[in-house]
Amino acid sequence: MSKPHAAASAESWLVDGYVSSLTGASEHTRDAYAHDVAEFVEWCGRGALRPTDLDRRVLRRYLGYLDTRGFARASVARKAAAMRSYLRYLRRHGVIAGDPGAGLRTPKGAARLPRVPHLDEANALLDAASGDEPSEAGDGRRSDVARAVILRDLAVLEVLYGAGLRVAECCNLRVADVDLRRGLLTVLGKGSKVRRVPVGEPARDAIAAWLDRGRATLEVADSPPDAVFLNRRGRRLTPRDARRVVARHPLPDGRTFHPHALRHAYATHLLEGGADLRAVQELLGHADLATTQIYTHVTRDRLRAVYEATHPRA
Repeated sequence: MSKPHAAASAESWLVDGYVSSLTGASEHTRDAYAHDVAEFVEWCGRGALRPTDLDRRVLRRYLGYLDTRGFARASVARKAAAMRSYLRYLRRHGVIAGDPGAGLRTPKGAARLPRVPHLDEANALLDAASGDEPSEAGDGRRSDVARAVILRDLAVLEVLYGAGLRVAECCNLRVADVDLRRGLLTVLGKGSKVRRVPVGEPARDAIAAWLDRGRATLEVADSPPDAVFLNRRGRRLTPRDARRVVARHPLPDGRTFHPHALRHAYATHLLEGGADLRAVQELLGHADLATTQIYTHVTRDRLRAVYEATHPRA
């Protein structure tokens, strides 16, 4: 990240305080917003602008500047969202009298339908993971670690697909959040919102096997005692670790997916099975039903594909 211009990094901009206030956001969102706000403040500094100089005209100039730099619409939309969030923060702290970003229209990113594994593909992926054997030769510690990693990988995959968790939610699960007897997970989602989601028998069995027979093998002296999932170093599993887990388990045709694709598959397969859209919204932890509705487009596309492939008058 480039450092803001000296004229724009004055204490009156409260950038550090704003970044510290993003406690309810994911690490990825926090880093992105911190970068975007620093970029905005740097731009203001080049024009010798102060917070009190900000108005709708200045903000439109900034959006025009982003457009001239060739950013994609989705990137401009995210940067504009960060800017609006930052301006609300400045307004709350009395740095500016009003909120010039309120009602500011910005470009929306192009809606893209997620790439989703089919039901049989998801089942094949999980079946293959459950049948894995240790790849390391020999006995002792290496084989124990290999077995523990297999148990952990299966549990991670089952949680991502069987409960539809975001990858960060999966990595942040605590032992106290897992109720295997009732088949429930307590999840801390975006915006620090807590929800409880059910998990089926395959996921419960996989979590139980990992906790009973795998987790202790990867523990080290300073392992977090409350973390459900650990990496090979005994630390809490990170989203990057989880991406490696999913990448190690391709579909039968060799394709690999991002962990979020399993969340997409969870929602899509629920809807294809007849689940109510609002119930899926609650299970996913979406604040806005419109976010969940993208999955209805996916299922409609699949229904059309089936129709065109099978109906004689298609």
